[in-house]
Amino acid sequence: MNKTTGDQPNILIIMADQLTPFALGCFGNKIVHSPNIDRLAGESARFDAAYCNSPLCTPGRYAFMTGQYVSHCGGYDNAAYLPTNVPTFAHYLRNTGYKTTLSGKMHFVGADQLHGFEQRITTDIYPADFGWIPDWRLDSDERIDLWYHNMSSVKQAGVAAITNQLAYDDEVGAQTLRSIYDSARQTDKRPFCLVASFIHPHDPYATRQQYWDLYEQDEIDLPTVVRPDESDLDPHSRRLQNVIALDAVDLDENDIRNARRAYYGNVSYVDEWVGKLRSALEETGQADNTVIVLLADHGDMLGERGLWYKMSFYEWSVRIPVIIHAPKYFSDSVISQPVSQVDILPTLVDIASVDLPEPVQTIDGTSLWPLCHGDDGGPDCAVSEYLAEGTNAPLLMIRKDNYKYTYCPTDPEQLFDLETDTNELNNIVNAAENTDTLDAFREQSLNHWDVDDIHARVLEDQELRRFLNESLRQGVYTSWDFQSGQNAAEEYTRSHLELTEFDYASRWPRAPEFKPRYT
Repeated sequence: MNKTTGDQPNILIIMADQLTPFALGCFGNKIVHSPNIDRLAGESARFDAAYCNSPLCTPGRYAFMTGQYVSHCGGYDNAAYLPTNVPTFAHYLRNTGYKTTLSGKMHFVGADQLHGFEQRITTDIYPADFGWIPDWRLDSDERIDLWYHNMSSVKQAGVAAITNQLAYDDEVGAQTLRSIYDSARQTDKRPFCLVASFIHPHDPYATRQQYWDLYEQDEIDLPTVVRPDESDLDPHSRRLQNVIALDAVDLDENDIRNARRAYYGNVSYVDEWVGKLRSALEETGQADNTVIVLLADHGDMLGERGLWYKMSFYEWSVRIPVIIHAPKYFSDSVISQPVSQVDILPTLVDIASVDLPEPVQTIDGTSLWPLCHGDDGGPDCAVSEYLAEGTNAPLLMIRKDNYKYTYCPTDPEQLFDLETDTNELNNIVNAAENTDTLDAFREQSLNHWDVDDIHARVLEDQELRRFLNESLRQGVYTSWDFQSGQNAAEEYTRSHLELTEFDYASRWPRAPEFKPRYT
């Protein structure tokens, strides 16, 4: 692998959690205040049919990091272990001369909390252990009360001066800003790949007053598709209603508006950080040579069809924003063909101007870089898998052209024409004119995976992790959670540092050189 191309831009990846594109102005939302993301999108390649590879946090992030479907890398659920010997884009870029840094959430599970990153400047917000394992031995709609979603996030939606998540993202943003400034003023001149991964606008739906006040209650839109009658529910939606305990509370329109208003407020909070990070790049003279990639791990149903959070293959949950900003290389465009998170790794390798080394593990994605330049090629479909809570059988979604197909061995098939049925109200599986299309999807599904094999592997992996989790909690418990921190002996002013030189080196822009007549 060529490690010194001489034409390697910096890369800033901004990741939001549970951000549906339908809550951004650049994707058509007329209510939300997202001026910085909208401006970024207007100068970028914007992907209008981008999908997560699994509508859940850890699986989506593993696909993003590895370029592999979760059934290949083992990222089945939110307690899934990513083996240390699985290459991530951080490994590839680091091997080509990049300084790789993670600020914020990635929900790695296991003792390896770096997975190729040279530096991690915050801890994670979520646990690194095996505590959140689903159990496919149970009924598929059985709740897990200890750690699973319930409706408190909706019923308690509103204003908060501080929350667990606001405290976390304040730190993520501040540490990312400092990393950008450090890259300008330090002597290490390697290009950087810096990931800023925010937890917002993920529930709970609580936002600061200043973001709440950006919106009026009566302007907040209600769901486009109301909760269907029980007889009209597809089986997976019925299971999801049970596992989030939807019927344990009564929801009125004000509850729904409160939740969506707070969610929109937290979109605006993330948007503000996007503006600050771009300003820091501009202020330090690094903007022109920095490619920005903005995306999410999955979306949020936000009450559409009566559902909340994620875990569904409906558009609000499985669609994500993907924006690639590189005016130095290409002009702005809107790209409509389906893409997904596994396409990010080969895209980043292309940005770094190198080739994937041989041999490597299978990469399921295809680079989006040619599409950004207006060339042909790129992925011809997007695949999403779901192997976690709310089911005890594998679920598969394939988006190709204007069609979306979903398959689960325990559920009826679904086929939607998203061009004519954007709200996915008309399942056209049984329409005679769709026979050829349906046959093609069925063949692709069979070629994608062996359902019985993946079902057995998931059950075996869950059982193994349950055993390990129970064993590791006997006696003294040793946490895998990443311990962040700086070396205080090398920070700020210390007696072993030459004060004038240190102050000069830590300042940006540089001060005039100090030339006293005598020392």
